Amino acid sequence: MRLIVFTDLDGTLLDHASYSHAAAAPALAALAEREIPLILASSKTEAEITQLHTELGLGDWPIIVENGARSLRPGAPDADRSDYARLRAALGTLPEDLMVHYRGFGDMSHAEVAELTGLPLAAAGLARQRSFTEPGLWSGDAAGLEAFLAALGREGITARSGGRFLTLSFGGTKAQQMAGIMADLDRDTAIALGDAPNDVEMIETADYGVVIRNDHGKGIPPLAGEITGRILRSEAPGPQGWNASVLALLARLDRNGRAD
Repeated sequence: MRLIVFTDLDGTLLDHASYSHAAAAPALAALAEREIPLILASSKTEAEITQLHTELGLGDWPIIVENGARSLRPGAPDADRSDYARLRAALGTLPEDLMVHYRGFGDMSHAEVAELTGLPLAAAGLARQRSFTEPGLWSGDAAGLEAFLAALGREGITARSGGRFLTLSFGGTKAQQMAGIMADLDRDTAIALGDAPNDVEMIETADYGVVIRNDHGKGIPPLAGEITGRILRSEAPGPQGWNASVLALLARLDRNGRAD
């Protein structure tokens, strides 16, 4: 068994309020000791994830950025980063009665993003360094949102709801990036962990999925794989739940065949 772990960040590996991963230290150490690749998969930008990737000592393992829009090697150049400019241009063509209810990161200052996310000002600046997607807040009603999404769809833009924001893109999901990464790293068994609706496809695609308890957002509804035990739910939220779940799965897989 050649194991690989894919994980969401905010509310999963990182604490919802403090953004700390300290509580996950034992499981992180266990993965490192076994040389099991840990793939960070988040709505965060490359600039944000690269800092954490370096802090965790993840070497040249790839990252999945901006809600699955791309998988990248940290620091490696990417051929085309024009999606964000295209997104902003498309938003500018929408009727005012739709646009007035959507406020994206491109409409906000560093200070506004910091206030919304709880990030320090410098980190909020990194969050605004978009290449592929536009997160934002919808303040209108359900009917207006339906019309907004329909107008975006005519421009080839999709929207996904995460823990805090409605994120717009030209496609790509965390799940879609998994197969390519597994092939590149010669891995045949995947664990995936997440806490929000935009993690569902990744969790369901993995051989073993973990729904991390979410006390601050929509969370994830019951999934089919939970009936068979292929998908688990953590008792604790955030990195505490992440830590316990990863250690439990490693022990479970060890009993059935070494996970490395």
